[in-house]
Formats: sequence, structure tokens, C-alpha cells
Amino acid sequence: MENKKIIRLFKLAAELMELHDENPFKVRSYVNGAATLELVEEPLAGMSQATLEGIQGVGKGIAAKIIEINETGSFEELDQMLAATPPGVVEMLRIKGIGPKKVRTIWKELGTETVEELLDACEQDKLSKLKGFGAKTQENIKQALLFTQQNRGKLLYAEAEPSAEELLQTIKQALPDAKVEVVGDVRRRMEIVESLQFVVATDAFKDACEKLGKIDVLEHDIRNSGPRIWRGNYSLNGMVTEIRLVDDACFANEVVLRSASEAHLTQVFAAGKCMLNVLREENHKTEEEVYNAAGMAFIVPELREGTNELQLAMDNKLPKLLELSDLKGILHNHSTYSDGAHTLEQMATFCRDMGYQYLGISDHSKTASYAGGLREGDVLRQQKEIDELNQKLAPFKIFKGIESDILTDGSLDYEEDILKTFDFIVASIHSVLNMDEKKATQRLITAIENPYTTMLGHPTGRLLLRREGYPINHKMVIDACAANNVIIEINANPWRLDLDWRHVHYALEKGVMLSINPDAHHTSGYDDMKYGVLVGRKGGLTKEMTFNAKPVEEVEAYFNKRKAGI
Repeated sequence: MENKKIIRLFKLAAELMELHDENPFKVRSYVNGAATLELVEEPLAGMSQATLEGIQGVGKGIAAKIIEINETGSFEELDQMLAATPPGVVEMLRIKGIGPKKVRTIWKELGTETVEELLDACEQDKLSKLKGFGAKTQENIKQALLFTQQNRGKLLYAEAEPSAEELLQTIKQALPDAKVEVVGDVRRRMEIVESLQFVVATDAFKDACEKLGKIDVLEHDIRNSGPRIWRGNYSLNGMVTEIRLVDDACFANEVVLRSASEAHLTQVFAAGKCMLNVLREENHKTEEEVYNAAGMAFIVPELREGTNELQLAMDNKLPKLLELSDLKGILHNHSTYSDGAHTLEQMATFCRDMGYQYLGISDHSKTASYAGGLREGDVLRQQKEIDELNQKLAPFKIFKGIESDILTDGSLDYEEDILKTFDFIVASIHSVLNMDEKKATQRLITAIENPYTTMLGHPTGRLLLRREGYPINHKMVIDACAANNVIIEINANPWRLDLDWRHVHYALEKGVMLSINPDAHHTSGYDDMKYGVLVGRKGGLTKEMTFNAKPVEEVEAYFNKRKAGI
């Protein structure tokens, strides 16, 4: 079992203990155990009891439970608590904004045991009457529940893509003579995936359906299936799954049809023609031939959204999209100075060993006390360590940054004497998220206009499938960045992917540079860079307009020039 899954089980155990009002010291032991394990880079699976006990902060009890998890997938104490807790109450623990103590109150005092009952309690104004809640908390919980309800059955791209790839290989093994392709949301690299879709080319439809029915990870929905379409679920994650069976001659056309948005397919591009017309006129051997028949350059699936890609393809002006290999450095990362899992040196050497030229460290600022935000003395101490590490690790470079909270009035954390010590500043909103569009937009613009702001972090503060972002006027924010020479990040964390790809084109049109930032709190977070690249590509991002595709010398010169102009 992966380390993160083991850690998740210990965190769940701690929440359940708090929910059941267990001894606080026992709860703390699990919280500390999980925090300790987050610092371990080696796989916990396969480690002996003695090796586990040798990890600083891991005692005999935690080590034994890790062994048990690796053998059974769980541990007895957790299983007992899960058995004593209604599944709906466990689900409530995932609601943003309420912890185990509030969930216990909801469960014990209202007798509410499902999220459906909790939503009903909110709508009947029962929750606000409980001690410690109130009307505002009730409304926040209600909105969180409605948001969760709306997104049930959906997955983040980062979760769905591996499942699609695994199922693709499984289908290929079951149908070795068929051609198989992933289509739908996954192939278009959508940030949220609603279903897993495949196209299969075969000349034996009945036989293919029978073989699909024997795949143990597929649950067949016979009622909604047909002779040439298999519908059901992928049992490993419950995702709705659709497999279309076509003749070999139709394969390329069907793949294009199922790998494009409706707007891409129906948008008229010449002489009353649209891509649907092209697909209906005749079959083609490859996707490239489909677009060639339409008189345009090949359009990659992630661009098939019906924005401006058809006209660009007609004019042979499609951009050369950014590749992961184009990136030269990683900006916006956290260390143990704030809420990161690894030390500054560990974050830097891991980044260097991945082949990057530079690291931008940007721990949380002092207002983010919940995340161990840096006081002024911490900033200076960290910057001294950066100077020492830059001598030790040269030519690799660590840039001195901070993720400065944008305060409610739009100002940045710290006085000017501290702000001027940084090479760059990522300005982000983390608190008081309940704003209307006007207030949120003005708060961001005020921060953007601050001469010390180098980069705008996760502009809407959204957490996909967990929390809607605060509403902003994207055009006004992007215009302000253009006017003040501020870079906008595409936060590559799969839960964020913010700036949204739908606004990348406008940013490029206005000449705003974008930076692919992982917001890494762990060395494993660097791997999220690929998701940020996919978001950029969907919006037409090129290497030339990506800030961290610049080599270290250009980035350093940019930071120095900007600081000199303040």
C-alpha cells in the first residue's frame, strides 16, 4: 500500500477517535504518527517492525499497525471504530468546514446519521439552533452539501486518468485482436471526469460483448446497454463506464466524435461545414486524415473545445503547445519552515535531482498561522539558510520567495522592510473566502497593484469537487496583471488547477506570462507539474509564454530587474 494511503488511514482513525470523544492524548498520538509518516520518503510497505520502529517518532504501536495495514489493508482499532459509526456520519467528516466535534454534535443531538438527513436539517433550520453552530455555519454546511451532491460520481482527472489507463489495458487483454482507445473527458484532459469512455474496433460484436462481460472489474448495466454499446461501472472506483463497439473502418471517425466537445463538432468553419459533416461524409483511417479532409491542421484532443482552435487550424496557426520537458524550474513550494513535509535542503536537492535548474521556495506568510506562517525572524533565518545552500548546491539556485496572504483589504503580509528581502512574492487569498464577485475582484486587484507582487497564486481559491472558488471577474483580474506585469500561476495541484484553462487564452492574448506551479508541500508534489502543463495546453499555452520555462539566468535577471524598479 502507498504511503499516502497508510497516512490517510491514521488520519481517519484520529478523526474517529475525536468523534467518539476518546482520550485526547491517544488522538494526538495518531495525529503525530501521521505527521511523522509524511516525512518518510521510502515506501512503508515491506518494512519490518524493527525498521519502522527505527524511524524517529514511530513507536512500537504505530509500527505494528503499519504492518497490519500492509497485510490486511486496515487495522483492528480502525475497523472497530468504523463498525461503531454509521457510514453517513463518516461521510460527514469530509464536509469542508466542520470537524469531528461538530459532527458528533450533529449525530448525537440531532440524531442525524446521513448527509441527506443533514441537508434536510439545514433546510428546516434545525442546525442553527445547536450550540456552536448558528445561521452562517448552517448555510455554509448546506452549500457544501449541495456542492458535494452535485459532484457525486465524478473524479479529478488525476484520479480518473490512471483508472482509464488500467481499464484500457484490461480491455486490450480481453480483446487482443481489437483496436481500443480512451475517449471522452479523459482524452480531452478535462479537470473533472464524469465517466470513463472507450471506443473498440471489432468485427465480432457479440463475442466482444461476451468477453467484456467476463472482466471482473466491470459491472454491466444490461438495461442501458445494446448490441454495440456496453454500459456499466468500473467497480474499483464506481465510475460510469461506456464502451462503444464499431467497425474497423469507422474507428478513427468515432474516436474523433467521442474526443471532442459539442461546440467543436458543431461550430461552422467553412462553407456551412462543421466537423460533424466531415465525419458523416466518409470514413478515414486516422484522426489526422479527418482534419486533413476538413482542410485544416490536426487538432490534438485537449484543444477540441470549440473556442478558436478550428480557425487557427484552418489558418495553419495552431500554437506549439507547452511540454513538461520545457520546464526549467519549480516555483511556489513549501518546506518545514511552514506546513511542508520536507526541509528546505530536501526540497531543493530533490528538485535538482529531477533535472530542474532552480527552486522557488514560498512558505506561508505570518497571517497563515494555521499553516505555520513565517514570522519576520523565521524569514531572515530561512533566507540565511538559502544563501548557504546556494553556495553548496551551485549551479542549482534557490530563489527566496514567500506565499504572502492577501489580507481582507488587499494588502500583503509584512511591512516593506521584509517584503523587499524576497526575490519574488506569490500573492494568494487563504482566508475570508465568502465574498461576492465585486469584493473578491477588488481584493485581488489591490494585491496585483502592489509593486512587491510578482505572481498571483490560485486566483479563485477553488478546491475541485470540494469547494467552489470565490467568484471573480477574470477579465478585470487578468487586465490588472497585464497592466502591472504580474505573472499568473496555474496551480498544478489536482484539487486546484487554478487558473482555469478557460481563461488561459485571454491571459495570453493580453501578454500575461503564466507559471506552472505545483504548490508542493512534499517532494512528491513535484509530480503534479504534469497536471498544470495539461491545463496550460488546453488553453493554448506555449513555452514562450510560460515563465518557468525560462532558464535560471533569465529568471534571476527578471527578478532583479523587477526589484530594482520598485
